[in-house]
Amino acid sequence: MGKIYAIANQKGGVGKTTTCVNLAASLAATRKRVLLVDLDPQGNATMGSGVDKNAQEFTVYDVLMGLIRIENTVQRSPEGHYDVLPSNGDLTAAEVEMLSLEKKEYRLHKALAELTAPYDYVLIDCPPSLNMLTVNALTACQGVIIPMQCEYYALEGLSALVDTITTIQSVLNPSLKIEGILRTMYDPRNSLTGDVSQQLHSHFGDRLYRTCVPRNVRLAEAPSFGLPVIAYDKQSKGALSYIALAGEIIRRNDPKAPEVPAAV
Repeated sequence: MGKIYAIANQKGGVGKTTTCVNLAASLAATRKRVLLVDLDPQGNATMGSGVDKNAQEFTVYDVLMGLIRIENTVQRSPEGHYDVLPSNGDLTAAEVEMLSLEKKEYRLHKALAELTAPYDYVLIDCPPSLNMLTVNALTACQGVIIPMQCEYYALEGLSALVDTITTIQSVLNPSLKIEGILRTMYDPRNSLTGDVSQQLHSHFGDRLYRTCVPRNVRLAEAPSFGLPVIAYDKQSKGALSYIALAGEIIRRNDPKAPEVPAAV
């Protein structure tokens, strides 16, 4: 198994699912083998990958309940060229049902450990709250990628998330770390954007990704077609940003890695 990253933020509307879908597609475009785990009952990452959440016989719910193995649940994103562990509204019941299960925080960790497919990257799309699903994601992963907007309230939310990660690290997952902070819906014309970016750089240093994802109409339109933006409009600013982010993540993991052109 390669790198496992949770895409998490307790604040909603920061581009978390958008990041998970488009980072998965961009990593796949550089010929990496990618699995996207949709851990949000809304199933937006599933639908955004071109997989119908309502047509699934088995989902991540069945995996967490130990009813079926991941290999028998994974679907292929037809245009994203990565694998998807789908989710739908059934997952809402999982949080309550897991409370009575043994080692409930490790259900996803155990399921991923049983994977036989050799993935380079596993990306977990977390719900926008701190619940048992998010705890499972943070326990199963090696690092957290945090998408956030450059605004005041986002900084407050980030502080709470960092505290949560520290707690999970001390109690459940000693190897957990913040992999990177991604600035989304970025508008350099806004003075507050510059101020927040400076604070992020001062506090997180090189864990702040150089790549920024701008506000982009194509990014907003692509999910309605069940497409990652790289398949919807590969020349858009949104697509180019996520391709750049994928390259940055690959080079962080392997500084000697050559620049790999995206196969788009």
